[in-house]
Amino acid sequence: MHIIESGNVAAANGVKLANVKVIAAYPITPQTPLTEKLSEFVDAGEMDAQYIPVESEHSALSVCIAASSTGSRAFTATSANGLLYMNEQLHWAAGARLPIVMCVVNRGIGSPWTVWNDHQDAISQRDTGWIQLYCCDHQQIIDTVIQAFYLAETVSVPVMVCYDGYILSHTYMPFEIPKQADVDKFLPSFKPEYALNPNQPANLNTVTLPDVRPDVRGDMAPGYMEIRHNLHADMRDAIDVVGDIDKKFNQIFGRGENPYIETYRCDAAEFVAVCLGSLSYHLRDVVDILREEGIPVGVAGLRLYRPFPDQAIRDMLADLKGVIVFEKALSYGNQGALFADIKAALYSSKNRPKVHNYILGLGGREIKTAHLVDALRNSCVDTDKVGDTPVWIGLKM
Repeated sequence: MHIIESGNVAAANGVKLANVKVIAAYPITPQTPLTEKLSEFVDAGEMDAQYIPVESEHSALSVCIAASSTGSRAFTATSANGLLYMNEQLHWAAGARLPIVMCVVNRGIGSPWTVWNDHQDAISQRDTGWIQLYCCDHQQIIDTVIQAFYLAETVSVPVMVCYDGYILSHTYMPFEIPKQADVDKFLPSFKPEYALNPNQPANLNTVTLPDVRPDVRGDMAPGYMEIRHNLHADMRDAIDVVGDIDKKFNQIFGRGENPYIETYRCDAAEFVAVCLGSLSYHLRDVVDILREEGIPVGVAGLRLYRPFPDQAIRDMLADLKGVIVFEKALSYGNQGALFADIKAALYSSKNRPKVHNYILGLGGREIKTAHLVDALRNSCVDTDKVGDTPVWIGLKM
């Protein structure tokens, strides 16, 4: 069934189709309509789920941690400072290896207060041990939410599904809602390896000593360092799992085939613009303009950000003349976070392209097509003109 609705409604339908059993809800703009829609589904009897309104974002993720620990498929959503308020529990959920899925409707963070879009919220939490997936349109939102549960439950790592506040959350676009029977065929029921049971009391995630030690059964149990190593190793292995899940999804629904990077006019391109989220679709218009000028440029939207798909980045970008990274976030005192990750991935390549960095759109600052055209043209024409220092687009000083 095709409908025209908002990105938040697309996400809510994905959660519904995934047969989530526990929803923790706390309102924050621009995420609020997502959990409101889920409350409507539950109230109408369209979802067999517990809808739990809480007093804070910290509590929302705490509810999901408890629910997932008992073997229930759990979901929540947030934005901006709400995500930051969850920080302690983000680390806890990842360390406890709980397959929670959370939509992050990207918004700038305070202070000063802003309710508009950028990516600083999710980027600031990129090292909490959560997988991060980014969406470019409404169809990707609903599809990615469904796939996120499969991914989280396969590798036992929580997943953030990130999409742009207002630009996607509140705009209306056409998208297809899959049939429940097809989703059930794709997404297995949640069967955790272990779940809390009142008939078999147990302690989870107690204080761990620095070294390995015998557990209650006398078996050698990993220490803190081994637990962290295992999380890292499983996240690296998740890169291949993302690809496998995408193939299965494509076989059933006929969509996908771009699990790591979504490209546009990159064949025979000598320069490629790279970014996260809906900006990659905006840049397609820019690429079309520059192609008319004879500049061989394409655009690549990164779908998987954590774990970072470094081999896919090398395969695509290593032999180019230039890579131009546009991002709506930065690592303060250094440079753009995505920019730094791409440079690190390309470091071992024999033929490393020049990599340029542009910061734009922070706090919802308007991103004008003319500015993007000028920036991308300049980086393609003079590859030495822009170096490691980020250039700010739209800055009024």
